[in-house]
Amino acid sequence: QVQLVESGGGLVQPGGSLRLSCAASGRFFSINVMGWYRQAPGKERELVALITSSGSTTYVDSLEGRFTISRDNAKNTVYLQMSSLKPDDTGVYYCNADVKNRGRWDTPYNYWGQGTQVTVSS
Repeated sequence: QVQLVESGGGLVQPGGSLRLSCAASGRFFSINVMGWYRQAPGKERELVALITSSGSTTYVDSLEGRFTISRDNAKNTVYLQMSSLKPDDTGVYYCNADVKNRGRWDTPYNYWGQGTQVTVSS
């Protein structure tokens, strides 16, 4: 049982920056992979970035190096630093995590946060 709560979204001008945070809380054994997805109006949800508990990262190619994912395992928190933002980055950003609820031998269960709105506009 885990809850994911995102924060840090808002309105920003093109070229600006935002830092999203997602904190996991509740009763669980461990969290392996955490990630960020986004969904623009009228479009399908897409993967933005993933990070493992050891710090390995994966990004969608279209970001062109503008985003950075990181995590603080002690705080069970994942971050997304977004720079040089474009209007096409506008959308709802969702936190995602694979969680072992019972113990090390448990099958990971996938959880989603409620989403946080990011709007890039002048």
